[in-house]
Amino acid sequence: MALSLVYSISSSIAFSSSSSSSSPLAFSFPGHRLSPRNSVRCNLVEPLKFNNGRPFTSVLREPTFPNFLSSKDVEETINKNDTRLQIFSGTANPSLSQEIACYMGLELGKIKIKRFADGEIYVQLQESVRGCDVYLVQPTCPPANENLMELLIMIDACRRASAKNITAVIPYFGYARADRKTQGRESIAAKLVANLITEAGANRVLACDLHSGQSMGYFDIPVDHVYGQPVILDYLASKTICSDDLVVVSPDVGGVARARAFAKKLSDAPLAIVDKRRHGHNVAENPFGYYQHAPSSFNMVMNLIGDVKGKVAVMVDDMIDTAGTIAKGAALLHQEGAREVYACSTHAVFSPPAIERLSSGLFQEVIVTNTIPVLEQNYFPQLTILSVANLLGETIWRVHDDCSGGFEPYSSLGID
Repeated sequence: MALSLVYSISSSIAFSSSSSSSSPLAFSFPGHRLSPRNSVRCNLVEPLKFNNGRPFTSVLREPTFPNFLSSKDVEETINKNDTRLQIFSGTANPSLSQEIACYMGLELGKIKIKRFADGEIYVQLQESVRGCDVYLVQPTCPPANENLMELLIMIDACRRASAKNITAVIPYFGYARADRKTQGRESIAAKLVANLITEAGANRVLACDLHSGQSMGYFDIPVDHVYGQPVILDYLASKTICSDDLVVVSPDVGGVARARAFAKKLSDAPLAIVDKRRHGHNVAENPFGYYQHAPSSFNMVMNLIGDVKGKVAVMVDDMIDTAGTIAKGAALLHQEGAREVYACSTHAVFSPPAIERLSSGLFQEVIVTNTIPVLEQNYFPQLTILSVANLLGETIWRVHDDCSGGFEPYSSLGID
């Protein structure tokens, strides 16, 4: 059965605290935003396979231009420029690319990508991009090296086809964690990858929730960095959770700034921090011991800074890889008296044994986005996947139309 979808985005989200402990959160959603070109409704050939028991589609609203963009001249200018914008998808996340194009009212560009018997990648654009603004959607998710090399060859193909501007849309930027030297004789792979993308011919990068802000400085070209927070906050707005019961938890000290920003928008909720000690890559220490719902591999503990007793804890991180950090943190929160624990993350890397840990009963719900495709066999009842297609599609329009994000209703996207 084909699936019809219309995507919209809240330009900003405001949370107001309730005066009574029994009252749910109150949220307001301003309706102003830069809409896609008129009303866009798309029929997908195949339904999105988010049938994990907890699918979610954002509340749909009729697209409207804000007052200062409602003039006939602006609409005519936008429509005239549409023919010069083309979107191509790599093989890493074609469903997200299709959703982005669907939101924008465009068709994905025709591109041929194949792999030879020896593993080499072949890319050929099957339509002209001469003088066009080209957007290449390709997260460098696992297998990271394959997808990165494919992106570089796509960029080179567009450059040699005389594209006017080439923007690499990278929903998930692999190697972002290798952003500094923690020991002697280590590489800084994030800088190397940034150099590769720049030298391949990209004029701009659009990334979502980089692991650390300094990664933007590794590029010698403009970088538009958007955050998945509005999408997750929009979903949490549908929850009838009392504002006085909320506490936002950072799973490690390095994520405190991210959690603090999230808590500020979530009714200015209090903040708690899990003090994690890491012994090696993908290995987290757990200083408090064993929790009954945790996997048997949990044999160490962590320290908790803050009060979570009787509260609904919302753990916020940029990615979930093996889920060791966030699952052990959840075990600690339960031990300290948390009533429920929610896990919120933009990037669902889900390296083994992440599924086992996340589905062990520690979490009321695991909320992620589709920056990385989640295989159907990795679905579990607590999993909710939200789409960032409207967020990225809206950002692409604004970059293409040279619209700044420094004033309402653009400020929520974080575009400079």
